[in-house]
Amino acid sequence: MDVSIVVPTFNESENVRELTRRIDASMAGAGYSYEIWFIDDSTDSTPEVLWELSEVHPEVRYIHRTTNKGLGTAVVEGFQRAQGQYLVVMDADLQHPPELIPTIIDRLHDGIDVVIPSRFIEGGSDGGLNLFRKFVSWTARTIARVSIHKLRNISDCTGGFFGVRRGVVEGVDLDPIGWKILIEVLVKGKYSRVHEIPYGFESRTAGESKMSLREQWNFLRHIVKLVRNNPEDRRFYLFCFVGALGVVVNLLVMTLCVRVFHLHPVGSSVVASLIAMAHNFLWNDRVTWRGTDSVVAWRRVLRFPVFVAISAIGILVTAASVELFLWLRWSELMGQLWGIVCSTIWNFLANNRWTWREISAKSSRRVIVTRERTNLL
Repeated sequence: MDVSIVVPTFNESENVRELTRRIDASMAGAGYSYEIWFIDDSTDSTPEVLWELSEVHPEVRYIHRTTNKGLGTAVVEGFQRAQGQYLVVMDADLQHPPELIPTIIDRLHDGIDVVIPSRFIEGGSDGGLNLFRKFVSWTARTIARVSIHKLRNISDCTGGFFGVRRGVVEGVDLDPIGWKILIEVLVKGKYSRVHEIPYGFESRTAGESKMSLREQWNFLRHIVKLVRNNPEDRRFYLFCFVGALGVVVNLLVMTLCVRVFHLHPVGSSVVASLIAMAHNFLWNDRVTWRGTDSVVAWRRVLRFPVFVAISAIGILVTAASVELFLWLRWSELMGQLWGIVCSTIWNFLANNRWTWREISAKSSRRVIVTRERTNLL
């Protein structure tokens, strides 16, 4: 079997016949053997329609589930039942054009690991969404791309239409919450090449959208879970948390030096900053960038001076930001805030690249993302 097309369904009795017809038409002459797996959680007549389709079309297979429902788990079950070398996932509501499936398979056959039809590259369109749905989609996409490193170069990371080679998900513990299964695949899958192709998202003509506040909440839970379980994504948030603790340590030490030991404020500031810097280094070394035991001793010794040098540049960045805001006659406090944001980003990226580069390299995998620029339909 060449291709398995996995379609999760929930009350799509009005759409599955037309979807099957269009899949059959698009695959005719494509040169690939295929099966269509409908994983159905419906409460309407969809199971009866799927049974009728399976009697007429030998490519159609389906299972009706009464427990463990949900779009994400439906796709995972489809992966487990699929026999194809290439796996394509799409919705049943006809908003994903089946006519693009042969192109997806051609790209996978050419060696691409993950193929994602995108609404947001040249030649694509999300015209099938109303203004509110576009805003919700943009918000979800932005949250995902900001939160998770592997998604930042993917223009349509929250879509439900994609294709993968079987090896990308084989043996991978996929445990999605809610409906954004593609994010789960991109975070946990085994791949090195992603290719985006443009497509036009079509308007729903039958059935009802499954979008709900509950699904949006599940999406946020899913993002938090992926960040928490992925060292590469968790690292930046731990770094910020350690930095916040360092501010508290800095203020406490300076207060003690001035109020208890009656030291000069400038000297107290220097002492407090040095102690806070040592505090931050130790916590980052033991928590944020865990995995130092296998690194040779001389490299570990060099980490602290490198960390101090990077932090010093961060201090200069903050001071320069304040000076710039003063020159522009803007608020110096806003300049300080902007400087803190810039220096935090600098400190994290520089430390990730130089101070703890061995640990960073172990937890990251280079991924090449390419795009096609013209509409393929």
